[in-house]
Amino acid sequence: MQFQQLRYFAAVAETGHFTRAAESCHVAQPSLSQQIRSLERELGAELFHRGRGSTTLTDAGEALLPLARRILADTESARRAVQETVQLRRGRVRFGAPPSLCVSLVPDVLREYRTGYPGVELVLQEDGSRDLVRSLRAGELDLALVITPRAREAPALAVTELLHEELVLVTAEPLRRRRARIEDLRERRLVMFREGYDVRETTLAACRAAGFEPRYAVEGGEMDAVVGLVRAGLGAAVLPGMVAARSGLAVTPFAAPGLGRTIAVAHGGELPLSRAAAEFRTVLLAHLAEAARIGALPPGTRLLPGVA
Repeated sequence: MQFQQLRYFAAVAETGHFTRAAESCHVAQPSLSQQIRSLERELGAELFHRGRGSTTLTDAGEALLPLARRILADTESARRAVQETVQLRRGRVRFGAPPSLCVSLVPDVLREYRTGYPGVELVLQEDGSRDLVRSLRAGELDLALVITPRAREAPALAVTELLHEELVLVTAEPLRRRRARIEDLRERRLVMFREGYDVRETTLAACRAAGFEPRYAVEGGEMDAVVGLVRAGLGAAVLPGMVAARSGLAVTPFAAPGLGRTIAVAHGGELPLSRAAAEFRTVLLAHLAEAARIGALPPGTRLLPGVA
C-alpha cells in the first residue's frame, strides 16, 4: 500500500469522479485508475462501484476511507513538522553552562537566540563543568559551555576553546593597591564557593602553591550568595571577571602571572548537532566576536584566536 494510492483513493471518494480526482491530483486519469486498481488487488476487494454517471464507495471503500484520511493527515503533519524544524520555526536546544556563566554571558546569548528563533524551545542546565561533561557524554545535552581542561578529559567530545577569562579579587570597599597578590589572601577571610565550582579549585590550588591554606568567612555558597555576602562586608572573594564586572563590587586584578580560566563550547563528537543546536552555537560565537570587536568584554577577558 503506497501513499500515492491512498491519496488517489481519497480524491476519488471526495469528488465522486475519476477524471475530476485526477485533475485535482495533477495526474493523468489512466495513471490514477491504474494505481487504484493496484490498491484493490492488494487489499483483495473493490473500493468503488463504478457507474456511468457516478462513482460511489463499496463497503470496503467506506471502511478504508477514514483510515486513509488519518494516514494522509498524519503524513502531512510529519511533513510540516520536519519543514518547520529545518527552517527553525520549531525544535529544541538543551544547553548547559556553569553558574558563573549563567549570570554573565549566557542571558545575552539566550536573548539573541530567542529573538531570532522564537519557536525553538530552550532547556538550560546550570551545573559544574564536571557534571556538564557527564551530561554531554550521556546525550542529555546538545552543547555546553565548560571550563577546560575538564572538557579535554572527555575525548568523545568536540571542544572549541573560546575565551580566556581573568579571575579577580572582589571586595566591598576598594583596595589601596592596583594589583592584588595571591599572598594577600593569606591575611583575608574569603567567602568561598561550595565544592564543585572550578573557581574554588583554582583559588585553593593557587593558595596552596603559595604555601598556605585560605581562611573562610563563609564557605559553601552559590554564585549569587557569594556576591551578596561580599557586598555585605563579610569577606573578599575570587570571582570570574565577567561576573565581577556586573557585581557592583570593587574589583582588583591579580598581579602577573595572575589567575584565569579557559572557557570552551563542547558537544558530543559522534553525532552532528541538530540544526537548532548548530545555529545556537553560531549565535554564541557571533555574540562573542561582536563583544570583542566593540570592546564589550571585561578587562582581562579575551577572545582566543580562531573564534572571531
